[in-house]
Amino acid sequence: MNYRHAFHAGNHADVLKHLVLTRLIALLSRKDAPFAYLDSHAGVGLYDLHADEASRTGEYLEGIARLWQATQLPDAVEAYLEVVRAMNPDGVLRYYPGSPELARLLSREQDRLQFNEKHPEDGFLLKDNMRGDRRVAVHRGEGWHVPRALMPTREKRVLLLIDPPFEQPDELQRCVEALNEAHGRMRQAIVAIWYPIKDIGQLERFYRDLHNSAAPKMLRAELYVHAPDDAGRLTGSGLAISNPPWGLEDELRQLLPWLAEALGQSQGGWRLDWLIAEQG
Repeated sequence: MNYRHAFHAGNHADVLKHLVLTRLIALLSRKDAPFAYLDSHAGVGLYDLHADEASRTGEYLEGIARLWQATQLPDAVEAYLEVVRAMNPDGVLRYYPGSPELARLLSREQDRLQFNEKHPEDGFLLKDNMRGDRRVAVHRGEGWHVPRALMPTREKRVLLLIDPPFEQPDELQRCVEALNEAHGRMRQAIVAIWYPIKDIGQLERFYRDLHNSAAPKMLRAELYVHAPDDAGRLTGSGLAISNPPWGLEDELRQLLPWLAEALGQSQGGWRLDWLIAEQG
């Protein structure tokens, strides 16, 4: 496993993924009952955008850096940016939170968090970054085993983020398998799968597999920074969200057009629809 997320931290795909994650956590937090947050491919949790990896690619300049400088932000962006601002109190954008740190800072005392990272070095860095928070457990196993290893949770509500590196050609298929296993263990689970938009033919097969999956209902949200039919580069990214909480669709319908304008490069765009419609 060679993938290191530090090279891509804070890019347009991170912005979409992390904004949706903050909204999922906010909507879950409307009820007092605790929830569990599971992260199958967690990364290290904290990133230095001035370090060699991120500065070498500069991808964050077309992602979080644009939002950092933006004015007249939608309300749905505020919780996300508050975390980033708190990590950079001098007003200079340098540090960026991964999904584990966002979940840790935005969840509540009664919630429980379990992060998994297979990469040996990143797993140890994640454990070190999360030290001192008794709500957090860090695992360093195979991310695809998270549903069978950690579900069902003792909490009745659970949010599982599946965000693999997509180094192998079968990882979209494995996402669907993990989704099915998660819903086989907890039908009511919220499962968010992040995926890159590159090969449209491969994605069409992925969409069909998701439509035929065990998910009771599934919302698809995509953000494009280039024309989505340009297979030569990463044109955007998406999230397939099973059992999305009430209110998320309306929030994303307001948020995605703004993001497409704020983060579009050669061509901005978005899509929001149901891969599996709610029954009844």
